Amino acid sequence: MLDQDYSPRQCVCAADSAAAAAESPRSPGSSSAIEARAAQFDLLIVGGGIHGAGIARDAAGRGLRVCLVEQSDLAAYTSSASTKLIHGGLRYLEYREFRLVREALAERERLLRIAPHLVHPLRFIMPHVPTLRPRWKIRAGLFLYDHLGRYRHLPGSCSLDLRRDAAGVALKATYRRGFAYSDCRVDDSRLVVVNVRDAADRGAVILTRTRVSLAWPERGGWQVQCESRASGTIRMRAAAVVNVAGAWVNEVRGLLGLQLPEPIRLVRGSHIVVARLFDGEQAYILQNPDHRIVFAIPFQERFTLIGTTDVPHTGLLDHVAIMPEETAYLCESVNRYFERTIRPEGVLWTYSGVRSLRDDGTSEASEVTRDYGVVLERAEGGSPVLTVLGGKITTYRKLSEAVLARLQPSIGGSATRWTATAALPGGDLPGGRLAEFLDEAARRWSFLGREHLRRLACAYGTRMERVLQGAHTAADLGEPLGADLTAAEVDYLRAEEWAATVEDILWRRTKLGLRLTPPEVERLNRYLGPAQPVSARRSRS
Repeated sequence: MLDQDYSPRQCVCAADSAAAAAESPRSPGSSSAIEARAAQFDLLIVGGGIHGAGIARDAAGRGLRVCLVEQSDLAAYTSSASTKLIHGGLRYLEYREFRLVREALAERERLLRIAPHLVHPLRFIMPHVPTLRPRWKIRAGLFLYDHLGRYRHLPGSCSLDLRRDAAGVALKATYRRGFAYSDCRVDDSRLVVVNVRDAADRGAVILTRTRVSLAWPERGGWQVQCESRASGTIRMRAAAVVNVAGAWVNEVRGLLGLQLPEPIRLVRGSHIVVARLFDGEQAYILQNPDHRIVFAIPFQERFTLIGTTDVPHTGLLDHVAIMPEETAYLCESVNRYFERTIRPEGVLWTYSGVRSLRDDGTSEASEVTRDYGVVLERAEGGSPVLTVLGGKITTYRKLSEAVLARLQPSIGGSATRWTATAALPGGDLPGGRLAEFLDEAARRWSFLGREHLRRLACAYGTRMERVLQGAHTAADLGEPLGADLTAAEVDYLRAEEWAATVEDILWRRTKLGLRLTPPEVERLNRYLGPAQPVSARRSRS
């Protein structure tokens, strides 16, 4: 029970208005940071990845006063380094993680409904290799996958004759039989941003590029000091803290005075992007002799995304990069199956992320559970702190509900679960149908090319209205900044989505980094202003 003076329903502070307005979109990181000084919150969330974003949205929608603090940009690390899939995890069936797969498949269906602009159906082709897994075993696994998921939007699995099916054209002739099943792709970093945008629209304060420097329990809650790159020192009070810092989870636990580190495994997943390997919109799931799998997925119309690796990570966390042996492994995986071969020197882009997984004692990094866990503890005086461990992007919303359920007795707020049916920003497409929305957009903004409109529709959904701001000609969108990026879109990203640097815009908000030339990147950097450095945390060959 909280001290009465510290109750979320009783406190009054000089910055109550901070909990009623998001970080000022016109000056990212500044005005709300000033408003947040000495502010009182029900919940402080440390970490701006997908789990922090989901918790912030859910909590704000339950009437709680929320502050989210992120040391860098939103989705700056692991949450922008995924394989870009919303899926049940077919391979997890081999490890008998039936509950995780069932939950993930149910979440896949929900995300298709609430974010149809960001989550799209994708058909996967699995060439059969008799020496790795017998056909009966794969067929049984797919039968379970179909029925655990209770498909509503997606077709079920089937067997394929790859000698006759169009999906077999790109494969070597030795692969005669295969299977097809359904899952979804997602723009991972945009999924983070729209959750945070919704949280802010519901009153949450969002502080990016802000690091927690001190925290101590007081009267059943927490006093917290943060350091902001834009605003200096910020002090606040919070009834509870959620530590969802991913790979930094034990570092944050130390700041909170929790002595025993949580048992976690840091696993690096790396991806490569090459010129498009095959025609069609299908993806491929490739089995390897070590029983790991690699995906080959159409990416940004012109490319193929290949990944991921699963290797233990022991290095720095701020600058995670693919190792040569990982690149070689992914190239070898592709060359085992496709007629067209790739070499490391042909890789156009690489990215890597470190997943913080619950240490379940498994010897192989690829076998460590992707399930999540929440640990609720109380520091001196009963101050609650909840630590999130593990998890995957597909189940972020369900994890958020679990977190709020554990904290509700301590911090109050509505017990009503609401996020499963409320559309994410931009996701309120008429009938949930992207194709019809795109046709209407083409009629309305006929001066823009179809590919440009499709990119905007898939990134912003109905909020593309705010991006285009009533433009009637291409000139109304301001300076062209490379590819189809315009000043109007950049202004929107800075005003509404906390984007500040070239990297924020090109690699997380728009995914246009592969399409801009170096001079165009410099032009964008000049448009942003001298304080914004050209950034290239992601590797590009």
